[in-house]
Amino acid sequence: MSEPSPTPARRPRRRLLRFGGAVVVLLALAGYLCVQYLTGGTGAPRCRVVSGKGDGASYEFSPEQAVNAATISAIGTSRGMPERAVAIALATALQESGLRNIRHGDRDSLGLFQQRPSQGWGTPAQIMDPAYAAGIFYEHLAKVPGYSRLPLTVAAQRVQRSGFPQAYAKHEPDATLLAAALTGRAAATLTCEGRPDATPPGGADAVRSALARDFGRDVLQEAGATVGSEGVPASPQPSSSPAASAGPPSPSASPSPSASPSASGASGGRTVTVPVREGATAGTGTLRRGWELAHWAVANSSALHIERVSYAGREWTAGRSEGSWHTTDAKGGSGKAASEVRILTGE
Repeated sequence: MSEPSPTPARRPRRRLLRFGGAVVVLLALAGYLCVQYLTGGTGAPRCRVVSGKGDGASYEFSPEQAVNAATISAIGTSRGMPERAVAIALATALQESGLRNIRHGDRDSLGLFQQRPSQGWGTPAQIMDPAYAAGIFYEHLAKVPGYSRLPLTVAAQRVQRSGFPQAYAKHEPDATLLAAALTGRAAATLTCEGRPDATPPGGADAVRSALARDFGRDVLQEAGATVGSEGVPASPQPSSSPAASAGPPSPSASPSPSASPSASGASGGRTVTVPVREGATAGTGTLRRGWELAHWAVANSSALHIERVSYAGREWTAGRSEGSWHTTDAKGGSGKAASEVRILTGE
């Protein structure tokens, strides 16, 4: 005897189940694509920041995000902004663009912070310059009374005036970890695998140019950064050019990534040695400044083809143990090991 056909009451239920299953599959696919977008895809080189408190907190991100986060932090500290301001800026960029310098957004919104040319944030070309975008964000944040004491999402909203004022809060834990590492407070907490991207290597000159872009020209000229061949820094030479004015570039005149400011020592080669002085942010000493520069170099390792970074008796090597920091023979925390950051670039 043939089985009776489903009753009319069962058919809508089965259709509903099939529809529900299709929705679940689509949501899973959307979630997968979102993760791939945020992480750079399967097999992409990774960066990771961990808590300096040993509480197990961590955040993983892509090299592209690392470069942008390092720029945002460097622009902030070079302006004398506190770590809290850097955390606010990073959380804002995480919400607005996922720390990606995107060329689209709501209406005419662009860039890391989704700033709008029509609202007076600058020209499209300026806004697409991460150094400019970060600088003008801090310019507006500094005008918010008591911003460092406000809840992060409130401070960010006072600048952004978003339609979703509570959206920034969910990024505070990750932004706080990033800010602690990139401002140098939490030592040896940021690592990257350091696999180079598709851009051709630029050697030490590319590192010097990027340092000037993010920290201002004085990081090279006044600190007396030297450049030499592999493993051998050049001896400092008196600079024939006048020193650049102290402080970071203003948003309206941020240095071009292609700029090559003159620094003490010979150009070219593979090694950049940056002597460490106290940071511009009030209350920060040389060790914190050194770790700020060292973490900046690791964050830029894929983009600038950096192979090794050494500071304060610790060393990061691209591709080694997932790019972790390890102790060297040098005595860390004092003496020469803490007085300079050494950056070795690829061929």
